[in-house]
Amino acid sequence: MTEHLIRYIEVAAQLAPGWGYVIIFILMTIESSFVPLPSEVVMIPAGFLAARGALTFHHPELDSVVSIVAGTVGSVVGAFANYYLAQWLGRPFLYRYGRYFFLKPTHLMRAEELFREYGGGITFVCRMLPAIRQVISIPAGLSRMNKATFALTTASGAAIWVAILTGIGYYFGMKTADMTYAELVHRGKDILNQNLHWIVLGCVVFFALYLYAHKLIMHSSGRRDIACEPVADEVSPE
Repeated sequence: MTEHLIRYIEVAAQLAPGWGYVIIFILMTIESSFVPLPSEVVMIPAGFLAARGALTFHHPELDSVVSIVAGTVGSVVGAFANYYLAQWLGRPFLYRYGRYFFLKPTHLMRAEELFREYGGGITFVCRMLPAIRQVISIPAGLSRMNKATFALTTASGAAIWVAILTGIGYYFGMKTADMTYAELVHRGKDILNQNLHWIVLGCVVFFALYLYAHKLIMHSSGRRDIACEPVADEVSPE
């Protein structure tokens, strides 16, 4: 499937100077929904084109930043599509018919387990994990997670992931100009696989800090609630 997508990306690259950011936004919106479109196929070539000055502004640094913004915004829009779709369809429909829309019951079940166990912060971490990245928006929608919190955690995780992929493409774009898009994507994925443990470690450290801060906030809130409880008036004996 990746090979077929790469062919379309090669065609889209010819439109990059005028429509590059729109294409990035649309493809990352699709990637962040339930359609299985690998983000590596989109953002690594985007970074490559930015480094070569082949995007709209013909300025490597500026084009890279705008590409990251377009990719992140697309990811958030796609995540909200899943969020509202989950609310509209409901859990029974998704588990019964989701497989026909690329939503495996095992992935849905795992996403719900993670969400129930760790809360909204897991949406940040899962934006950087394969297989679960798109699906985590569904339990957020089913539980009607606060939209502002969902947007913030999704955008934060997506921005880091998009920046990593863009950086890989940018690195190759600065090093060589005769690499095909197929070589670019496959070598970029190799770098990801070789360094995935560092990404996972970073996610674990962040999430540990999140859980610690969440525990402190909840503990502090509980103490304030106790302190604010009214004390029953004493009845003086007559």
